[in-house]
Amino acid sequence: QVQLVESGGGLVQPGGSLRLSCAASEISIAIYDMGWHRQAPGKERELVASTTSGGSTNYADSVKGRFTISRDNAKKLVYLQMNSLKPEDTAVYYCNAKRIGSGRLSNYWGQGTQVTVSS
Repeated sequence: QVQLVESGGGLVQPGGSLRLSCAASEISIAIYDMGWHRQAPGKERELVASTTSGGSTNYADSVKGRFTISRDNAKKLVYLQMNSLKPEDTAVYYCNAKRIGSGRLSNYWGQGTQVTVSS
């Protein structure tokens, strides 16, 4: 059974940094587009950053220049380095793996990790 397990969340002061990790099992992330999404209380889930199987990256405007997504296909790990954190970055962060193969969509989500930015 495919699993995505996030870790690295926690409480951090404004201006601080955190690195989130997503560990995948039972899939080869090398052929998946991987992404980090977040959902704050009372808000819809939004895409924060993504990286395609080809290595291209994309970021939400709100995190450009502060967050960096990276992947280690051999270790089946995806990271989100978050710097200069702001209170508005507070949310549950979810890892996502997605691909279309043979006309079929494969789309997996982790359980999420809480990030709280507060003094």
